[in-house]
Amino acid sequence: MFRRFWKSDSGNFGVITAIVTLPLLAGVAGVVDYTTARNKTGQLQNSLDNAALAIATGYYYGMSDDELRQIGQDIFEANMDGISSGAKAVEYADELPVDLSALASASGDEIFITTKSGIVHQGIIGSLDWPVDRRSVVRIKKGPPACVLALDAHADSSVKIQGATDISLQGCVIAANSNSATAVDRGGSANLSAQCINTVGKTSGLGSSSNVKLDCPAPMENQYPSFDPLVGVLPPSYTGCQNVPGGKTKTLSPGTFCDKTISGDVTLEPGNYILRGGRINLGGNGSLKGTGVTIFLMEDAEFSVNGNEVVQLTPPLSGPYAGITIYQPNSNTNTITINGTSGSFVSGFVYAPGAHVFYAGNSATSTESACLRLVGKTIEMNGNSDLKSDCTAELGGRSMFASRYMSIVR
Repeated sequence: MFRRFWKSDSGNFGVITAIVTLPLLAGVAGVVDYTTARNKTGQLQNSLDNAALAIATGYYYGMSDDELRQIGQDIFEANMDGISSGAKAVEYADELPVDLSALASASGDEIFITTKSGIVHQGIIGSLDWPVDRRSVVRIKKGPPACVLALDAHADSSVKIQGATDISLQGCVIAANSNSATAVDRGGSANLSAQCINTVGKTSGLGSSSNVKLDCPAPMENQYPSFDPLVGVLPPSYTGCQNVPGGKTKTLSPGTFCDKTISGDVTLEPGNYILRGGRINLGGNGSLKGTGVTIFLMEDAEFSVNGNEVVQLTPPLSGPYAGITIYQPNSNTNTITINGTSGSFVSGFVYAPGAHVFYAGNSATSTESACLRLVGKTIEMNGNSDLKSDCTAELGGRSMFASRYMSIVR
């Protein structure tokens, strides 16, 4: 029977067909596996790109590493829908946030966020696997220099410019991280000149008013949020309490003051002043003067200088708190009020990421006022102010930038 089978033409064709079919099937399966793996690879790459961009876009002050990772993971999984069961968890080249504080300061012009993952496609034939690993690298670059920055992500009028105001920002911008339709709000007869306005949301009261002069063609709306310039700065450790001398006129030495009201005509010697509670409230016709000082408003301490008082403050030019005049931690939500009378000036950073900052300049004739940087949860400006961008030395080498630019550079 076997002899007849081998001699049979139909038998020969059957054997030949069987022999030929197996590699053909294997070839077809290989093409299918290759195509499927390639498609999955493209989806993997796209998912990693979106995850890295989401991290770069979504970062704002106070976010934890876990929150940043979750942003990336959520976007990755959403984009890997349908094949995520075979994908590895997203990995990062560095711990997050990837030194975003360096980008916020003057120490770096750009940083990189790298995401990595892989997927194993199980082949059709046998146990053959198709492992694929991919990564994405997103570059973040600084935006233009800013003089005023409101950090709140949602507040209406997060930067408010009202009244008989004359605000001149020389070569720098006003920035707002709010996504509100009135993120930057100008009203009344306020005059404003600046390089530009950068907001996550929209602006109000700018339009074609002759009182508004911008170097850019129009406000830059719908931008990425700006980095907190002092996100990496920590206040000094402190213990003990110092006394405040009696009398209206007094000179204070650097140190820690607990639940004290500092009032009268006060001169601060150079150094760090830590207020544990209490307040700076000068009283009628009082004054506060200090060169090379940083005031830390800890444990709900308050700072309020009113219209008939004089404030003249400049920051240290070197050391860990160079360029910082007033530092209020995010946990302190008390409003900072700087509303000095004629002859007042404040330079350096006034920093209150968790609070409202009310600033009435009245200092356009003072050259020392030119290097002020206002950073608050929300900011209101009134009076006359003349701020410039080019004052690196006076700010201790620190800088502040509006928005951020991103690109995939893998």
